[in-house]
Amino acid sequence: MQAGDLGRGIGAGEIDPVALTQCYLDAIAAHPDSDRIYARTTPQRALAEAEAAAERARLGTRRHPLDGVPISWKDLFDSAGTATEAGSALLKGHVPDRDALVLRNATQAGLICLGKTHMSELAFSGIGINPVTATPPNVNDPALAPGGSSSGAATSVAFGLAAGGIGSDTGGSVRIPAAWNNLVGFKTTSGRISLEGVQPLCKRFDTIGPLARSVQDCTLLLSALEGRPAPDLRGVSPRGLRLGVLRNVAFDSIRDAPLAAFDAAAARLQDAGARLTDITVPALDAAMPLSALLFASEGYGLWKDRIEAAPDLMFPQILERFRAGAQVSAPDYVAGWEKLYALRAEWQAATAGFDAVICPTAPILPPDVARMLSDEDYYITENLLALRNTRIGNLMGLPAVSLPTPSPACGLMLMGQPLQEERLARVAAAAEPVVLGAT
Repeated sequence: MQAGDLGRGIGAGEIDPVALTQCYLDAIAAHPDSDRIYARTTPQRALAEAEAAAERARLGTRRHPLDGVPISWKDLFDSAGTATEAGSALLKGHVPDRDALVLRNATQAGLICLGKTHMSELAFSGIGINPVTATPPNVNDPALAPGGSSSGAATSVAFGLAAGGIGSDTGGSVRIPAAWNNLVGFKTTSGRISLEGVQPLCKRFDTIGPLARSVQDCTLLLSALEGRPAPDLRGVSPRGLRLGVLRNVAFDSIRDAPLAAFDAAAARLQDAGARLTDITVPALDAAMPLSALLFASEGYGLWKDRIEAAPDLMFPQILERFRAGAQVSAPDYVAGWEKLYALRAEWQAATAGFDAVICPTAPILPPDVARMLSDEDYYITENLLALRNTRIGNLMGLPAVSLPTPSPACGLMLMGQPLQEERLARVAAAAEPVVLGAT
C-alpha cells in the first residue's frame, strides 16, 4: 500500500500503527538483503513512536495524514543516539545528540522512523556503489547498480521495507535511484527545506527530497518535512498542460531504452491533451561545464581536513572526485557562481511559458556493479553520464520530479520553476497516470 493509503487506514481505524510498524520491522529482519539496504534500524524508537501514534488515532488527535506511517531515512540525517555515518568510514561511530531539523519535523507530525539507509560515500556518486559500507540491490536486477546517492532510501521503498524514504539530492541523488527502482523522486529547490543536522556535500546545491510510490505520497512526505499543508492535487488533468521537451544536452549520447521509454511517454501525454513543444536553451550548454568547477571544489572544501587525515579509508573513486576540487582557485569559484546566476536568469526567461520542462531522468540504464568495480574508465563514464540530465535541475536551481514509466529503470523528469513545488506537484500528479500508461 502507498503511504497515503496507510495513513487513511490509520485515520479510519482500520490499521493499527503498532502492528503496521512491527510488520515493517519483521519484513526488514526477514529480507535477505536488508543489511545492504539499512545501515541500522531503530526498532525501539519506531515502536515507541507507533504507540504514541496509535493513542492519537484512538483519541482523534492525529497530527498529519501520515501520522503513524513508517518511513526510512538516508544515513546523512542526524538522529539522536543513533549513528549517522553518511556511508563513510570517516564518520564511523559518529553519534549525534540531536535529530536533524527535518527528522524532528517529521517526528512531530507523527511519522515513524524505521532506521537509517545505506548511501554512496559522503553522497558523492549517482551510481550508488559503496564498497566501504554496502551497495543496495537494484529492485529490477540485484547485479545492477541501485542509483545514488540515496540508494538505500530508494530500495527500502522498492522492496517494501518502508512506506517512503527520505533522501538528499545534490546532482540527482533522489531522482536517479527513484528512476532506477521504478519510484517517484521529488527534488526540492535549494534553500526550500532546512539542512540543519544534515551531513553536507555542497551546501549551495544540497536539497532534501522524498522517494515514494506516487506523487501524492511525495507531497505528503514533503508536508511533514516542512511542517506545512500538502498541496491539493484534486482535479488535476494533463489536458492543456504546456510542456517543453528539452532537446539540447538531455538527449546527447542517450541509450536506446531510456529514449524509447521517454518517446512513448511523451506520445501518451500528447494524446492525453498536453501540448508538447521542443525547446533548446543555449544557457544550458554554457552551464553544464560549471558543475565540474563548483561541485567538487565545495565538497572538498567542506571535507578536506577529514579526508586527508585518513584518505585510505575512502573508496578510491570517491576520493579522487573530492580531490579534484583542490585544483579550483577561489577566484574561479566565485566567477563560476556569478556566471551561473546569469545563466539561471536566461533559463527562467526561456522556460517561463511552460508548466514544466521534461526530459529523460537518466540517459542510461543501471550499469553492472561488478564491471563498474573492475573497469575504472567505465565507472567514470557511467557515473558522469548517469547524473548528466539530473544535474540540469541542480545547476538551474529548480524543483524536479522523476516519474516511473512502464519500462523498468526508465524515468521521465519534469522540472518546474524555483520554489514552485506546489505547482510542479499538480503538474506531476496530472502527468503521472499517463506516463505510467494507466490511462
